[in-house]
Amino acid sequence: MQGTVDGFTYGLVTPVTAFLMACLGASLGLRCTTRSLRTRGTSRAGWLALGATSIGSGIWTMHFIAMLGFTVQEAPMSYDRPLTFASLGVAVVMVGVGIFLVGYRGATRMALITGGTVTGLGVASMHYLGMAGMNFDGLFEYDILTVSLSVLIAVVAATAALWAAVSIRGFLPSLGASVVMGVAVSGMHYTGMAALQVHLHPDASPQAGESPTSLLLPMMIGPGCFLLLAAVIVMIDPLVVTGTRPGAGPPPGHLARRGGPMTSIPAQRSPAPPYETASRRAYRQPRGR
Repeated sequence: MQGTVDGFTYGLVTPVTAFLMACLGASLGLRCTTRSLRTRGTSRAGWLALGATSIGSGIWTMHFIAMLGFTVQEAPMSYDRPLTFASLGVAVVMVGVGIFLVGYRGATRMALITGGTVTGLGVASMHYLGMAGMNFDGLFEYDILTVSLSVLIAVVAATAALWAAVSIRGFLPSLGASVVMGVAVSGMHYTGMAALQVHLHPDASPQAGESPTSLLLPMMIGPGCFLLLAAVIVMIDPLVVTGTRPGAGPPPGHLARRGGPMTSIPAQRSPAPPYETASRRAYRQPRGR
């Protein structure tokens, strides 16, 4: 028996909120990755770790906010706690591998391709591992072609995001890249959900376990608080937002543009030529009146 699936139980509330969380995680992660390029040693590793955890937490929270709107009318569902936590760990670790590759290797072709592939596979693995953690009296069946398309979307989006993190300067362009990544991650999620068919057992009955709301909402408090903390760290570091250190003056050799403030340059007397005679020197002296 095929189940009746509804992915938008609460209308546009869950997809819009999920999209905003994906954008938040991507924005924080990209800004932290950009910030890491201006540091060395353990500070760089710290910024990259913060960026990886921000992106991983953002996409994980986005996935399960979207799943709050997913129901199968004929069979109540519950979630397996270990698999649900494991999907968060997979997201953070695999995104971290991609970010560290680009953070230390730069925007080389090999680093971007390898890092983007690992990060995209991490996003896709998080999605399908989270789906595997859903308990109900039946089974999921996926269309292979649509699943492949969702993985391709994740890999392309991750590669583009990593390129933007190490290549784009400025807050607004980076914000635009975060929105693009949020659209891609949300598109990957709903493409994967479109590949899904639910087949119920003839004697389907509710499974033991926790309800989606009672499990997911408390679990999302932790990643949500972490994203809030990461946002505070980014906001209090002006170099992350503006790309310049506070109080830094214009760089050496900077020329003022037309209409800007002009600085006075002290005039210097040219020394008298060495061949100047005493009579000419006396003539140049001002005569008293």
